[in-house]
Amino acid sequence: MLIFVSFVRAATSGFCNGITASFIMKNILLLGSGGRESALAWKLSRSELCGNFFIAPGNAGTSEYGMNVPISYNDFPAIKQHCITNKIDIVIPGPEEPLVAGIYDYFKNDVDLKHIIVAGPSKAGAVLEGSKAFSKKFMKRHNIPTAGYFEVTAENFEQGIAYIKRSEPPYVLKADGLAAGKGVVIVSNPYEAIRVMRSMIKEAQFGTAGHTVVIEQFLSGIELSVFVLTDGKHYVVLPEAKDYKRIGVGDTGPNTGGMGSVSPVPFADMAFMDKVRAQIIEPTVTGLLEEQIVYKGFIFFGLINVGGEPFVIEYNCRLGDPETESVMPRLENDLVDLILHMDAGTLDQVVMKTSPKAAATVMMVSGGYPDTYEKGKVITGIGDAPGSILLHAGTVSRDGVVRTNGGRVLAVTSLGHDLKDALEKCYTNAANVEYAGRYYRTDIGFEFV
Repeated sequence: MLIFVSFVRAATSGFCNGITASFIMKNILLLGSGGRESALAWKLSRSELCGNFFIAPGNAGTSEYGMNVPISYNDFPAIKQHCITNKIDIVIPGPEEPLVAGIYDYFKNDVDLKHIIVAGPSKAGAVLEGSKAFSKKFMKRHNIPTAGYFEVTAENFEQGIAYIKRSEPPYVLKADGLAAGKGVVIVSNPYEAIRVMRSMIKEAQFGTAGHTVVIEQFLSGIELSVFVLTDGKHYVVLPEAKDYKRIGVGDTGPNTGGMGSVSPVPFADMAFMDKVRAQIIEPTVTGLLEEQIVYKGFIFFGLINVGGEPFVIEYNCRLGDPETESVMPRLENDLVDLILHMDAGTLDQVVMKTSPKAAATVMMVSGGYPDTYEKGKVITGIGDAPGSILLHAGTVSRDGVVRTNGGRVLAVTSLGHDLKDALEKCYTNAANVEYAGRYYRTDIGFEFV
């Protein structure tokens, strides 16, 4: 039930296309340009509460759902001007960078912006993702299950060496700060672990992000991603997902930003999710409240199932990519309505509705990714994809021609009666998309079908 505003459905599709009666809807600015933002744009555009809709900077596909604006998601002054000029009601940061940089605080400390809803945590809340060391200490304070760890800086470097030598391999080393998804290294040799630690701390491999390194106990199990939206006291759980990070079939080769995802996750049954809620989600939300950390937004729990028990691998302060591409089609609630409940502190009044269908996403990438790759390749075959949604990630439109503009190019997402059905639709439509160097994994969801 919508309790915030009365509205009249747009006379056309109800989509957010910049021409509806914005005075009875909410003008929205979505920040970002990847596949996650395409999935969010697709979902937001279907809301009857969505008025004028802008994506900054967006990509060749997001222009189907709203208006792209050439503003960097880290350019706070330009974002401010756009919000004032276009009477924005809601700002939704997609990537972590603006959240860790404090976009929430920027808005709430500005007299011209403080009335605008920001669907994301304060800078203090975003430290859950911005600092691995902080998040580990937070979990320890609130008895949240996670791997054992040791924190190393230049000052206690020798102690770090000693910790590695007395620990069992493999060794997980994490740069404390944001490192563009490249700050986690897993090695089996203790001397290689020491070399990696030296490279991060003393040679500044990841800049300031590696000034502190967290050495973690290796946990053996199967990973999944769980997402919640919290208003600071209450929370709702979105559909869970599992992503596939390695470039090669059979989970081989180097890690990427994600080669695909599936939802639901078969082993995340009611009993397992009850443990996740009781042992992880609720202590996290309660802990943030107890520590007076302002957090209204999404929390991404990167989890691992170890013998039926959930452990936290990492927190993120936003939704995942490519998981969002599989989560949004299964979420039957109006996303704008959920965000309004978040702002009002009434998420406890929401009844979540999730599609019983399965969703799958296959990520199409550039040749050479995740290493060196070329941009600007002409993409064809994206006009029609029966049973699928083509969610753009690294694309750009020039003179009416869509070209590649990143490592991950397109997310082919499908709903099906079961996972096999969804994947068949994905692969049928992925085969029709052409560009030089095209590559995608052919075994997404392999352990479940």
